Amino acid sequence: MHRLQGTTVAEASDVLAAEEPLEIRVGYGPAAERQHRTLSITMRTPGHDFELAAGFLFTEGIIRSRQELQGILYCPDVEKEEERENVVRAELAPSALPDLPRLERHFYTSSSCGVCGKTSIEAVHAAACPVLPGSGPHVAAGIIHQLPERQREAQALFEQTGGLHAAALFSPEGELLLLREDVGRHNALDKVIGAALLQEMLPLHSSVLLVSGRASFELVQKAAIAGIPVLAAVGAPSSLAVSAARDFGMTLCGFVRQNRYNVYSHPWRIVNETDGNV
Repeated sequence: MHRLQGTTVAEASDVLAAEEPLEIRVGYGPAAERQHRTLSITMRTPGHDFELAAGFLFTEGIIRSRQELQGILYCPDVEKEEERENVVRAELAPSALPDLPRLERHFYTSSSCGVCGKTSIEAVHAAACPVLPGSGPHVAAGIIHQLPERQREAQALFEQTGGLHAAALFSPEGELLLLREDVGRHNALDKVIGAALLQEMLPLHSSVLLVSGRASFELVQKAAIAGIPVLAAVGAPSSLAVSAARDFGMTLCGFVRQNRYNVYSHPWRIVNETDGNV
């Protein structure tokens, strides 16, 4: 590439964020009558692909628990060998009863926006999102201030490329539990939720989620399905995200940067160290 600084032009090399398609297939039904279908093609950063697939299946309502997922593998029957690690197949337990109309929807999810790949916004609203418990955790206001720096310290790929989103799961005391990066903000969150699902950590009722960009409706929806009670975003929330957070009983914080942030819903979980609840 050519790097310009003022009027000076110089040849240089750069590290770029990888972006490749991932096809997610699903196998389901009794052992003697297994069926296989393609569910989604998403543009993602390679890595943690099985977690991405697991998180996608869970947040889309295809599976409801770890027990319904028999296993995930890279498809061995892909024609081109170089594409095999871009196609994964999730095998559901024979006892799992997936929503067939949902399986028949073929998703295309771009790396920047998941909602636009859905057949309609009504389908998103119809997804089953539980109302979160009306109790704990309580998070000290100062802890929220610390989360972006702790997230950045753990973002190895971002430091190299500057082009990746991150989703990070913390304890109420600010301890980093899980972090995943991806070119797509929704993929990064699906990877976190998928990792938690595979480790049998769900529901995440005692956790705080930080996302590196804005807070969209879809991120609120995914967090609610995973049982996450506090969602903080470095960027701005959308009006639909705020409305959904209020409906789901979720505490939503935005503009978490430069030692400030706004709390848009259910502020009782954020505790000011001197004055009590925000």
